[in-house]
Amino acid sequence: MSRAPILKVGIVGLGRLGRRHAENLASRVAGAELVAACSPVPAELAWARDTLQVHHLYADYAAMLAHDGLDAVFLVTPTSLHPQQIIQALQAGKHVFCEKPLSLDLEDCRRVSAEAARHPQLKVMIGFVRRFDASYRDAYEKIRQGAIGSPFMVYSQTCDQYDPEGFFVKFAATSGGIFLDCSVHDIDLARWLLGNPQPVKVYASGTRAIHHDLQQFQDVDNGVAICEFDNGRIATFYASRTMPHGHDTMTEITGTAGRLTVGGNPRKNRLEIADAHGVRNECLPSFFERFEDAFLTEVSTFVDAICQQRKLELTLDDATEATRIGIAMRESLLSKQPVML
Repeated sequence: MSRAPILKVGIVGLGRLGRRHAENLASRVAGAELVAACSPVPAELAWARDTLQVHHLYADYAAMLAHDGLDAVFLVTPTSLHPQQIIQALQAGKHVFCEKPLSLDLEDCRRVSAEAARHPQLKVMIGFVRRFDASYRDAYEKIRQGAIGSPFMVYSQTCDQYDPEGFFVKFAATSGGIFLDCSVHDIDLARWLLGNPQPVKVYASGTRAIHHDLQQFQDVDNGVAICEFDNGRIATFYASRTMPHGHDTMTEITGTAGRLTVGGNPRKNRLEIADAHGVRNECLPSFFERFEDAFLTEVSTFVDAICQQRKLELTLDDATEATRIGIAMRESLLSKQPVML
């Protein structure tokens, strides 16, 4: 019997999330082999060499794309680089996985989609990891089975643990703001869970509760947005950088016959503590831990789609629409007016 093909992968960007993807590709994803790494930071390349035994290291992206036998690239780079790096990879004949969001600019999203259409044999996927989480997937399947009747409302939040050092602040100038950086996951979830309705209008507001230095970037550390869709469905989003208890991702989907809740208690595990302070549980510190299994499933799904020539459920149109809604939310935040879509 012939052996299944092995996908030879190169990764670009080895920061916090890039290292997680690299570790999965190096040892946990059947059918994939991490053969190359690219970064302008020498310490990141040294990590890939010493920790994962990646032998082909590149400081230049174009040089890595020319690596003999390379099949696919994983882009875990600043969002401003995503569109051009995806286009370069497609033109070099490589499949592409790129972390979210696709871009901060709608025209760039369209450029990527146009280039992808010229290479239908190549797979392109944007990393909306929550679609690959077991609990969110279960909710999606139950909605499809009619468990809550017709869904008409979603509340979804991404709330990060408070970091007194303000790690994210130094990226605020290029992040696109809290809605594109955090809520884009919730936006994609809402569209997915509600059956991909078309957005009609958004309104957003926010405040700087702790990180007042965000003012120079016209950003906030807590934001709320409402999106109305064309079929009367509606979604509310909350994003925060200031949770004292840990990372708190939660989504509620309300339908005509019931409600589903994912992540109502952001518990670390099943341990409950009862003492003089009451009964409580500990919480996970970040999205890494909350979605560790989903990141692995996401990567495996992408690799399987290439090796087995399966169609990807998550499309570039989905990523473009999430960006379009996120951009409108930022416009509404700054103008303090509703934005029509």
